[in-house]
Amino acid sequence: MSRRTLEVRTPAGGRYPIHIEPGLLGDVAAVCRRHAPAHRYAVITDSQVARLYGSTVMASFAGAGLGAELVPFPAGEWNKSREQWAALSDRMVRAGFGRDSAVVALGGGVAGDLAGFVAATYMRGLPVVQVPTTLLAMLDSSVGGKTGVDTEAGKNLIGAFHHPSAVLIDPAVLRTLPRHQRCAGLAEAVKTAAILDLELWRWIESRAAHLVGGEPAASAELIERVVRHKAAVVADDPLERGVREILNFGHTVGHALEALEGYKLLHGEAVAAGMRVEARLGESLGITERGTARRVTAALEACGLDGDWETERRPTEIREAMSRDKKARRARVRCVFLARVGEAATDPDGRHSFTLDDAALGEPLAAALRPASESGDCPDPGGP
Repeated sequence: MSRRTLEVRTPAGGRYPIHIEPGLLGDVAAVCRRHAPAHRYAVITDSQVARLYGSTVMASFAGAGLGAELVPFPAGEWNKSREQWAALSDRMVRAGFGRDSAVVALGGGVAGDLAGFVAATYMRGLPVVQVPTTLLAMLDSSVGGKTGVDTEAGKNLIGAFHHPSAVLIDPAVLRTLPRHQRCAGLAEAVKTAAILDLELWRWIESRAAHLVGGEPAASAELIERVVRHKAAVVADDPLERGVREILNFGHTVGHALEALEGYKLLHGEAVAAGMRVEARLGESLGITERGTARRVTAALEACGLDGDWETERRPTEIREAMSRDKKARRARVRCVFLARVGEAATDPDGRHSFTLDDAALGEPLAAALRPASESGDCPDPGGP
């Protein structure tokens, strides 16, 4: 398969490429030299990815005659923290990285967000090249410039927008992913189709088994189609002040679940649970077309995301965690809903997220967390 290249526009009028090609990982140095020329490169990655791909990436830099140092940190979402950000920054200081350096973020969403935040803040900002190695990171976190760390109070509460100089996506690395990691990544694909593209939704439904199995051709096509949507939305709203809000479908409840679970849930698992809950809640509030929640649940099940991570949580603790989410305004929860599959809803003022009052966060939320029927339909609050 030949290289596919997409472009993302940035607020200052710049652009950066997203390259998609099997085997691209072995060419990372050449891409970095072209798009992020630097005296030295800090390759920040977690301990698991360092074992899998560290030697390939470092060999690429050595072969190109470029200086690079592997800077690993312990794997795990709980290490996406202020403490690890400080530790990585201190290691770079001790190693003598200056303002003529660049960062390579190698790994999944944790590595991408953490390394991106190091790049955004080290010496008041260094270039960063994102090299995602999980399906979730390829489809979502590597594109758009969001960086940050988690706190005990919530996910990504401390961070910055810092767009990469380039994104390198090598679909061949998906072969090394465990099945549950591939399934978690598919949550973002389902989300993108649910808010933007009915045709993509039907394509995912018809190829779910191939995608869960990591079939290379289907995976490469999925990555290009989803990333193309993400790039377009980010270009239209780089700082998330308008339409980019729709990308948060499933994330208000999903982020709450992640925080409550101590970040032991995979992000995609949490987002899948969030989409189920928010689709049911949207139906019960009369915002989402009836039957949508059932379709969302069925699509997630086909993609191996049939867990019930949301059902054991009390509505009061979900409400409290949602109020601490960074999307909240004046401690009032905001949530993205679907109008129907393939289209996000807008509120009466044309906004892409809805403010939820206490009434919406009471019985409707409780019912959405524990659906009344196996079909996934929500009870009609106006019915018998």
